[in-house]
Amino acid sequence: MDQIRETSHAGRPSGLRPLPALIFSSRWLQLPLYIGLIVAQCVYVFLFLKELVHLVLHAAEFTEMQIMLVVLGLIDVVMISNLLVMVIVGGYETFVSRLNLQGHPDQPEWLSHVNAGVLKVKLAMAIIGISSIHLLRTFIEAGYVGTARSTYTETGIILQTVIHSVFILSAIGIAYVDRMTQATSHHH
Repeated sequence: MDQIRETSHAGRPSGLRPLPALIFSSRWLQLPLYIGLIVAQCVYVFLFLKELVHLVLHAAEFTEMQIMLVVLGLIDVVMISNLLVMVIVGGYETFVSRLNLQGHPDQPEWLSHVNAGVLKVKLAMAIIGISSIHLLRTFIEAGYVGTARSTYTETGIILQTVIHSVFILSAIGIAYVDRMTQATSHHH
């Protein structure tokens, strides 16, 4: 009898006892977290614009390698911003409330079939992409290891490579478990 019998006009379940209604409504406590991530994304937009202006103003002075490193930094900011969008939109849709974007021309393709498993796999892939950019930047600067220009040590480079490999293995594991879970649910 604890099932939802009807839904009020505001989208809140009516007919729930007080404790289940409180528990169900507690999902709205995540709203400030998603708003905070939107603020963090604004900071990343500011960082991107600041780095872009720096690149444009100093393009004539920079070497090709310096330009490549700044561009990789810009790509890194974009990938982190994409990750934030996935977490904000996908997480809100999955855990808080529906966005009701069906039919909207700008609805992300992946949002129509998002669930916690899909979101985990997408986040893992985004983290691997971000890690790849960081590792590429490290490899580009690896030629300076042992000099005053280097911000990396050999141990640091090896550890970054190991951590990146762990990210890849983790993503494969998450995808495999998600696939097994989907296969099991299709059989039942």
